[in-house]
Amino acid sequence: MCESGKTKVAFSAVLEKGGAYGPFNTDKTLVYNKVFTNIGDAYSSCTGIFTAPVAGVYHFTLFYHAGGNQQSILWLYKNSEMIVRTSDHKSASADNGGNAVVLQLQKGDQVYVRMEANCHVWAAENNTTFSGFQLS
Repeated sequence: MCESGKTKVAFSAVLEKGGAYGPFNTDKTLVYNKVFTNIGDAYSSCTGIFTAPVAGVYHFTLFYHAGGNQQSILWLYKNSEMIVRTSDHKSASADNGGNAVVLQLQKGDQVYVRMEANCHVWAAENNTTFSGFQLS
C-alpha cells in the first residue's frame, strides 16, 4: 500500500514459448508466461488475465512481432467486450504491431489479449508483450 492508502498496480509480461506461436484452429487467449513486473499480483501468468484489484483508471499496451507467412490479429478485451485490436496481413516479410488504451475498471474487471484463429505471433526474444498499470 502507498502512504495515501491506494494499492499500487503494474505488470509487464512477455509471451515466451520458443518461437512461432500458432496458428491454432480457434481464437486463443494469450498467456504471457514470462513476467517482468507484477506489482499488486493482478496479472496471472497461468491464465494470461489481468484482474483489477481495485477500481480505477488503467493504461494497457500490447505489442507483437510475427513472421509474414501467417496473418496476425490480436484483440484486447475488457471482460467479454473487445476494446482495441492490432493486426497485419499475410506478407513476405516480418510484421510488427501494437496498440494502447486507457480503461475505467471496476474491482474484479478482467483484461486480456486474444489471438484470432489461424493467426500467429513470435513468442521468443521478448517480442510479444502485454503491460498495464493503474493511473488513478
